[in-house]
Amino acid sequence: MSAAFEAPSVGPVDVSLGEDVAVDVAPDLSGAPTEPVLDSDDPRTSLQTRVRAALLALPGEFEFGNPISGVAATDLFNLNTLLGAGIEVEVVRTLNKLRSMWDPEEEWLGYRFERSSQSFPDVRLVRRDQGTDEIALGIELKGWWLLSKEGEPSLRFQVTPEACAPHDLVCVVPWHLSDAVAGIPQVIEPWVKSARYAAEFRDYHWEHVRNVRVASTDTTIDHPAGATPYPSKADLVVAKPRQDSGNNFGRLPRSHPLMDDFLARSKEHEVLGIAVGSWITFLRRHSDNATPTEVTDFLQRQLKSHVKKVAPGTAEELLALMARMGELLAP
Repeated sequence: MSAAFEAPSVGPVDVSLGEDVAVDVAPDLSGAPTEPVLDSDDPRTSLQTRVRAALLALPGEFEFGNPISGVAATDLFNLNTLLGAGIEVEVVRTLNKLRSMWDPEEEWLGYRFERSSQSFPDVRLVRRDQGTDEIALGIELKGWWLLSKEGEPSLRFQVTPEACAPHDLVCVVPWHLSDAVAGIPQVIEPWVKSARYAAEFRDYHWEHVRNVRVASTDTTIDHPAGATPYPSKADLVVAKPRQDSGNNFGRLPRSHPLMDDFLARSKEHEVLGIAVGSWITFLRRHSDNATPTEVTDFLQRQLKSHVKKVAPGTAEELLALMARMGELLAP
């Protein structure tokens, strides 16, 4: 089967950093790129479909060894820096464990996923034969600590579309600790797209969708000449905008609406019965030099202002939980 995909649903533009300004109108996506239709006769097409399925199956298969504990509340926002590489290594290990899912007929014997943080894409399905690497496809992989202060992945995807093979993917894997501020790292459903499509949509958004403060802003993007898939470390494959005072180019979460639905779903995910978005608000408040008592009082006031929407018993439990969290996160 050929792989045909729909463009993302149209949502509001909400860009507010650097040269971009916040607006609330539906962007014009009439000329936007779409995911490529792949050659149905190419065996890598069915392979890619199965790899996508394996990535979506990660939440039920992911395991991360020892639990994490003893992290101060003010340091929690840095967990992706501390553990991100380990999460990505474990994702690769899990993909290899799921071989029966992406290679049920054993058509890709000798191939395995390998990660190299210095290459693009940083995960490749490769077979090594007498010193020659045969690459079936690649995945640009990024872990996302769900309780990060920014509320979005720190992914910077700046590679030129010409460096993305047709079957390559980009994947963002959201993760959290089982007990929110401690416990075992767990992942939830990732975001998976064609890498070439993501690069092309990023460029389209930069040049045609985002609003800029100054009408004379140059939206041109310079692409390196001669870029090809699976470059070496020395090859030039990074696209560069001529003007980017906010350093926003390549931030896929801000190429609206590319990741909007995924981000919204992820923030609705519950950890210990509380939505991720609420955890971010809670932890951000803690990191702003507030005492545990001040944080608890603030959250209790917010909850009481909405108490009519919450069952009385549930409200009492939430208030007690907030007080307990304040105690646990106290220095």
